[in-house]
Amino acid sequence: MIELLESLVRGVGLGGMYALIAVGFVIIYRATGVLNFAQPIFMILGTYISFTIVDTLGLPFPVGVAGAIIAVAAIAMGCERAVMRPMVGRPPFAAALVTIGLFAAGLVVTAKLFGPSVITSGDPWGLGNFCIGGERPADAVEIPGIPLPCQDGLAINYTDIFKIVTAAVVIGLLGAWLARSRYGLAMRATAMDQEAAMSQGISAGRIFSLSWAIAGALAAVGGILVGTAAGGVAAAAALVALKALPAIIIGGLDSIKGAVIGGLIVGVAEALTKTYQPDAAPWLGANFDVVMPYVLMFVVLLVQPYGLYGTKEVQRV
Repeated sequence: MIELLESLVRGVGLGGMYALIAVGFVIIYRATGVLNFAQPIFMILGTYISFTIVDTLGLPFPVGVAGAIIAVAAIAMGCERAVMRPMVGRPPFAAALVTIGLFAAGLVVTAKLFGPSVITSGDPWGLGNFCIGGERPADAVEIPGIPLPCQDGLAINYTDIFKIVTAAVVIGLLGAWLARSRYGLAMRATAMDQEAAMSQGISAGRIFSLSWAIAGALAAVGGILVGTAAGGVAAAAALVALKALPAIIIGGLDSIKGAVIGGLIVGVAEALTKTYQPDAAPWLGANFDVVMPYVLMFVVLLVQPYGLYGTKEVQRV
């Protein structure tokens, strides 16, 4: 039972991280009809900028978080202006190919920035945890950087709690802003019908830039959460963000609620698979937890082609 609870907490933390990135995918898709494959680059830039501010400049972690969010949002907005704005009116497939080009170029840039280094987000907790319902061994030898074991209790990592709380707060604030603010209503109107929104005086170009900035900011937060992993991350960790694709397909490409639920499903499934698959089904091979999100995506598509909360397209002939 303790192992199950620890896996669930770890899975919800992963799910919150995936949900943040997935919501960014959905916001751009709803506003522009384009699936933005450059999100992983914005995510890993969030990790790198946070690390630079905290580790290199020596500033507090909250400053690193704020700096990374602002910087990546500005970079994402610049990418939309310089690269995606000329694609307005072109087929969505062509625009999606451009985002793949951004992704490829971004991988080269981040590989140069990271070099051979493995970094963290600069979070103050590291591998620390707290013990619930148990106690620390009296004769245990404390090793710097490694938490003491928790006997007969539940060991919860501080970073997992940080992921859960951060995802809940950020997504909750974003949902309230979309529902009540003027720009949030304009984004929703543009997502429903661009031509009707423009006829009411809404600038579609401004909404496109705003959607990219928000998606970049969410990816930056996701990158900061990725950077709290034990042992740190390298530039290749950008590929972690691609697990948000199964999340949005499971939840529905145009549904923010679906992105959140899909992210949680993917995170919990990955954590449970990592815990139990080596003993229950070793014949599936090592690291099958990496494949599990795509297996779930395939199963959901067989049953619900538009995802759990996606809008069904109806064509009249």
